[in-house]
Amino acid sequence: MQEGLLQDEAAWRFGTFAVLFALFAAWEALNPRRVRALTRQGRWFTNLSISILNSAVLRFLFPLLAVETAVIASANGWGILNAVDVPFAIKFLLALLVLDFAIYAQHVLTHYWTPLWRLHRVHHADRDVDVTTALRFHPIEIAFSMLLKMAVVIVLGPPAAAVIVFEILLNGTAMFNHANIRLPTKLDRLLRLVLVTPDMHRVHHSVIERETNSNFGFNLSVWDRLCGTYRAQPEAGHDGMTIGLPEYRTNRPAELIWSLALPFQSAKLIEKEQSSASGDTGKTP
Repeated sequence: MQEGLLQDEAAWRFGTFAVLFALFAAWEALNPRRVRALTRQGRWFTNLSISILNSAVLRFLFPLLAVETAVIASANGWGILNAVDVPFAIKFLLALLVLDFAIYAQHVLTHYWTPLWRLHRVHHADRDVDVTTALRFHPIEIAFSMLLKMAVVIVLGPPAAAVIVFEILLNGTAMFNHANIRLPTKLDRLLRLVLVTPDMHRVHHSVIERETNSNFGFNLSVWDRLCGTYRAQPEAGHDGMTIGLPEYRTNRPAELIWSLALPFQSAKLIEKEQSSASGDTGKTP
């Protein structure tokens, strides 16, 4: 199993991404959860362009990614799981759980450490949440996330197959819980006992700070429940809530160059954005 995954890693990852992206994009078009604040055209171009740029940056900066790091760790006996004699299945499951918690912890850190928040607000500036929002992360944040995963892999020593599966799951569940889709209430309530659902994660994109600083999970919902960061619903309801950042209520977040430059904006530019936001009204169906 592991050899097959390693050999066809790129095909598995891209194939799963393409299928799920198409599925959620079609679902959003047929049965959207919310009315859009902005049209798809500009937003999708920007969000998809950022995703392509991120892939190029990772390949340029990191000849070895998390999977290759796991292979090297295994070959050299690095990490906790490589030092203990337990069945492969247990190592595999533990690796998935630890990696998922690491991403949860990183997400919390990006909200409370100012340098990382300046990068992460590129993601939160999106005035709508849909399947492409899952791809909208600043390249520097993506590079930081990869360094963190590589460090966790070296310390943990997970099977390379578990890292591949985790990366595929993380990408897929991120698109799922950012998708602008409507789930039946009972199904949502059942799924969120284990997984982060779209309605659960959408709360995290509220302009209200106490709601933004909740529901940090991307995959499993258990971490938010255990760590006290779980919030069931937005105060204004999903139809009435406002998505994005309160200081950016214009169309600028849909622009590529503006989005990439956002972490480096000065306080004066932010004030200018706030003053111009007062004239922004209405929603686009």
